[in-house]
Formats: sequence, C-alpha cells, structure tokens
Amino acid sequence: MSAPPASPVAPPQPGSAATVESTPPAPPVPAPVPGEEPGSAAPSPAATTVASGPEPGRPVEPVPTPPAGTAPTTPLSAPSAAPDAAPSAAPTSAPPAASVSAPPTTPISAPPAASVSAPPAAPNAAEQGDPEQVLAKYRWRIDPQTLREVVEEPDELQVVRRRLTEKLSTALDNRARARLLSLRAVVSRVLGELDDALADARLALTYAEATGELRRIALAQARLGQVLRWRGEFLEADQLFARATSPELPDRLRAALHEHAGRSCVDQGRFMEACLHFERALDLRGAGDADLLDRVRTALDVIAERAAEGFGPYPRSRDEVLERIQPPVPARDGALWGYTDPEGELVISARYAETQQFREGLAWVRRPDTDRWSLIALTGTTVIEPSYLAVRPFSDGLAWVVRNAAEGWLAVDPTGDVVIPPGFADVRPFRRGVAAVRREGWGAVDRTGQIVVPTRYHSFRTALADGRHVDGFTDEGLAVVELGGRHGVVDHTGAVLVPPVHPALVVHPVAFLVGTGTGRWGALDRRGNPLIDPVHRTPEEVLEEIERLLADTNPVL
Repeated sequence: MSAPPASPVAPPQPGSAATVESTPPAPPVPAPVPGEEPGSAAPSPAATTVASGPEPGRPVEPVPTPPAGTAPTTPLSAPSAAPDAAPSAAPTSAPPAASVSAPPTTPISAPPAASVSAPPAAPNAAEQGDPEQVLAKYRWRIDPQTLREVVEEPDELQVVRRRLTEKLSTALDNRARARLLSLRAVVSRVLGELDDALADARLALTYAEATGELRRIALAQARLGQVLRWRGEFLEADQLFARATSPELPDRLRAALHEHAGRSCVDQGRFMEACLHFERALDLRGAGDADLLDRVRTALDVIAERAAEGFGPYPRSRDEVLERIQPPVPARDGALWGYTDPEGELVISARYAETQQFREGLAWVRRPDTDRWSLIALTGTTVIEPSYLAVRPFSDGLAWVVRNAAEGWLAVDPTGDVVIPPGFADVRPFRRGVAAVRREGWGAVDRTGQIVVPTRYHSFRTALADGRHVDGFTDEGLAVVELGGRHGVVDHTGAVLVPPVHPALVVHPVAFLVGTGTGRWGALDRRGNPLIDPVHRTPEEVLEEIERLLADTNPVL
C-alpha cells in the first residue's frame, strides 16, 4: 500500500494560525475626539476646565465636561482588528519575515511626539480661577475727574466676560444666574458697553430677588445702581444703593455701598451728602482698608476742587431718597390724640383715646367711647370699624388682632378678612413672609398660616452682632431659638442650621458667634460647622478673628 500523501503546505488564510509566530499587534491608538489635542490620553477628572473650587457659601455650578472626559467606547478606541492582523496575501510556506513579526514601529506604539504632548503655555490670570475672584483681585485705577474705574487691560476683561458667559450656559439655579449675570454687568460697564450691562444687571436682580437672600439681593442692587450711575440715571441709582444698605450685611460690603453712593452724589453736585457717605464708609472700614482710604481721598480732592461754587443741596434722608411718603405721626392735643404732618400741622383731628404709628399706610386707633380698635387710612378715613380688643401694626400686608381673649391672636388683611385663624397665645410681626408665634411653645408660620417652625421652643429672640435684638426673624430669614437654656438657629423654611446646644449665640453677617458655659467664645460658619475655636474671652475678640478670615476683602461692585 502506498503511504498516504503528504499534507501539502498551504498558505495561511487571513487570521489563521500562521499568526501564532507573530506578536499580536498593540491596541490601536484611539482616534482623537474633535476638539481634543491629538494623541492625548483620556483626561482624568483633574483635567476639567475649572481651575478653582466654588467660592464658599455659593451653589456649585455645573461645569460641562468635554466629550473626551468619558471612557471611549469600543468603536472609538478599537476598530476591527482583522485588517491590522492579516498578513500579506502572497502564499507563504515559511513563517512571516522578521519585519512582519517584530513589534510595531515606534510611531505606532510610542506616545505622541513631545511637541504634541507638551503642556500648553500657562494661561493668563483671567483664564484661571473663579471670575469673581479675578475681578476682586483686580486693582482698578480711579479716574481723578469722573471717579470711574479705568480699564488698563481690556483684553483681560474680555476673557473674564467670555468665561462668565460660558458658565451662564450651564447655570440653572437662581443663585448662580444672579451672580454670573451681575458680574458680567460689572465687566460690560467698565468696558463701556452700558446697554449690555443694564440688561444683565436688571435680569440679575430679578434672579437675586427670587432667592430671597439678603446679601445676594444687595450685591445685585448695587451692581445695577453702578450701571445706572454711569448712565446718568441718578435717582434710581441712589434708590438702589439705599435699598441695598442693611446693618445685617458685612461691614466690607456696607462700606463699599456707602462709597459708591457717595460717588453718585459727587456726580450730582451733592457734596455734603457725598461726604456723609464717605464718612460712614470710613467708620466701617477706614482703619483696616488702605485702598478705601486712597479712593476716598481721591473723591474728597474732587469735592475740594468743585466746591468753590457751593456744596450743593442739603443731604437727603433715606426716606427722601426712596421717595417715601412721610406719614402723619401721633400728636396729643389735650386729652385726645390726632396726627400731624412732617411740618407739625394737625392733619387728622385729635379725637382718639389711643393711637398707633402708621405702617403700610394704615394705623390702628381707639375712640374714647369704645374699648375696640378700628383702622384708619392716611387721610383719617375709617377702613375697619371698631372690632378688636388688641391689635399689632401691619407688616407684609397682615396684622395680628384679637377679637376676644378666649380665642387668641389671628391675622387679618387691610379689609378685615381673616387670613390666619385664631389660636395663638402670642405673636410677632411678619418679616419676609414669616412670623414668630406661640402656642405651647414658640415657632413660626408663613402668610397662609402654615406652621414652618414647630412651636416647641422656649423663646424666639435673635441677638445680632451689632448689639441689636430682633423679635423673630432677621432680614436674612434667620432666628435664634432657645430650648432649655440652650440656643440654636433656624431659618424661615424651618431648617435647623444650628441645633439648640449653645449657652449663648449671636448672629453675625457671615457667621454665628457661640459662647460656652465657661465664658469662652468661638464661631460657627453659616452651615453650623466650627469656624473659630471657643478660646476667646469676649465676642469682640471673635469679631476681630472673623475679620482676618474673611475672603471677600474687595466686594466686586
């Protein structure tokens, strides 16, 4: 028998075992994503465009991640291997030549050339960090004639404005949009683009008011006021500066508000009023702010130069700036009470046994022939006939009243309609939509009567760092509550910011001062976290420490 024929040596088929002797090809280099530097690896989280963290106390703004930030999908990073692995189509009985089985050449497997992968040139300061921090560090030169900021490097500010616009495209919440729009208004203003600045500033104020946050609203008001001042619309500008000013704001911001209100007065020739604003700014920050001293000195030089023709009108009161109608005030005439105007003329005849101040254009009065209180308007016209045994002034459109002692306090509107049913043993005026009330304990209700803070606390009295005390909530919507001799903080939504565990607690514009049982003082931040250890002997020492810690040395207005 003949031996079986020898198996012929056949050329390997593409992808056959003939490639066993070949080193498998290295995984292909992923195709670059459009917009990504060629040859760059998938970026780590640190490669995002944010160069610094969000400023404290502000909401984290969403930052768009470039497409390359996600792990490449298989079609992107691994094209079909067959074309790369297939040997030459020519028949071959021997193993592939060394040049075929050798590792891929350096240009394929090596990293990109140094010229491609080298880090980009360092960006300028405007490209890095938070735009507000960049603007806060910007040292403006003040024109000695106009008292306006002078732009030394407009290109840098254009970069800041572009970055603000980029952030706006992803900002969804009211806080972020209010902040970014008002900052963009600042940049547009100093660049001289006042129409754009005005549109941004007005929209920013709308968003800020929607947050209900005192400091955010004040910043938006001041930035809009600055734009209007540059446009020569002084009345509205002055009103915005006046509304923005509050003793519950940080001293730095209050000083800046007075400084810019003073500059507006200089523009109008109201030099006496301007000097009052500059004096208040220096009282708040003069000793610790050399830059403020220099700017005020420049403004006073302008006043000295222009005052040769006179110091202008007498200073206006805050009510005059805001064009508020001065209501009549109670005045006694014999045994009865009436009301006089600001000039002292009797405008509502003396016919009442008791009177209260006008609030929101309305005042409670009691006639001699009844023990019930009635409501009158500014003209003396009766709005609500004698109906109530006890009354409190109107605030936020509501007044607390008592019809009979058994049912307790209830809230009525100016027409006398009951808005909040009776049932409270004690009450405080509404402030920013909430009021402190007492049943079995102290709590708070909103304007619909809904309980927002449970009535479980022993007291509801708020101490402020400037020495004032507020019954109920501050303008910021904060209240100090006490339970068993220990104090904490709640806000107007009912959230407990600081549990009632501290023997003493004082509200500061940016912190909470807390006292220990041993008489030592420290501070918490606005989230209730430790800020300054309780090692100081007095609250004043803590205030000095807070001043050293504050980051917003230069409010951006």
